[in-house]
Amino acid sequence: MSEQTKSPEQEVELNEELEQMQADVEAAVEAADAHEAEEVSPEAEIAMLYAELEAAKQTINDQKDGVVRAAADIENIRRRAAQDVEKAHKFALEKFANELLPVIDNLERAIEFSDKENETLKPLLEGIDMTVKSFNDAVAKFGVEIVNPQGEQFNPEFHQAMSIQPSNDVSPNTVLAVMQKGYTLNGRLLRPAMVMVSKAAE
Repeated sequence: MSEQTKSPEQEVELNEELEQMQADVEAAVEAADAHEAEEVSPEAEIAMLYAELEAAKQTINDQKDGVVRAAADIENIRRRAAQDVEKAHKFALEKFANELLPVIDNLERAIEFSDKENETLKPLLEGIDMTVKSFNDAVAKFGVEIVNPQGEQFNPEFHQAMSIQPSNDVSPNTVLAVMQKGYTLNGRLLRPAMVMVSKAAE
């Protein structure tokens, strides 16, 4: 028996199904093309990752530099604070020591200008001399040292020249006489020694 021919209605339905299938295939192809367009090539993705890695490294280096600088600043502050504390300990007695120096000077002058041949004054002078030694020993425990440059070379850092005397006996700039002793506190000058300095005789 021969195959029956399709009716016009069946052909229309078949055409519509074919058109729908074709539209679905085209839509699927467009979606695949769009997805491929959105995907990044492996080389581009590696380049992007490398750029992000370099940016992260730079951020880490910047942070390291900041930490190192902060640590250095803290160390400098600690060092300065330690130096300030050390100076405060060393020179806390500076004003007090300066107040004691005239007392020592007056006691030494009392001995220097007294009548040493007078027997009745000898016990008193011995007492004053012992007092001067006690003063000097006491202040020496706290870093106060006497500057008594008799016969030494003149040093403007520790000596103050009050007069200049020509002399053939010593070399120029030698301290001939000490008019008033000087004092230092832990190496820092409290008061210069007042001295007479020699110069070459004409």
